[in-house]
Amino acid sequence: MKTSVFAFLLLFVSACDKKPETTGPSADKGKQVYFASCIACHSADPTKDGTVGPAIKGSSKALIEARVLKAEYPPGYKPKRDTKLMVALPQLAASIDDLALFLQ
Repeated sequence: MKTSVFAFLLLFVSACDKKPETTGPSADKGKQVYFASCIACHSADPTKDGTVGPAIKGSSKALIEARVLKAEYPPGYKPKRDTKLMVALPQLAASIDDLALFLQ
């Protein structure tokens, strides 16, 4: 009995400690969106600066959503570069979650 309770608690704790999945179909879709829409300005390697845009690996979903949908920054965010070159890409609205997952 004690073994089964211990096993259950171990399983429960490990399930609560999991980080979001950063691979799989959604991340693959996000990668496709990134390569189709972002690498003209950002590097093909999102951990590196591009010719125009900064490295964006690790960007929060809020930042990605604000930049992609409105070409704005979330309140209180200090930009890496003070440019106004990025245009809004509202056609990517349905892909924000996938893009954010890929960039994590």
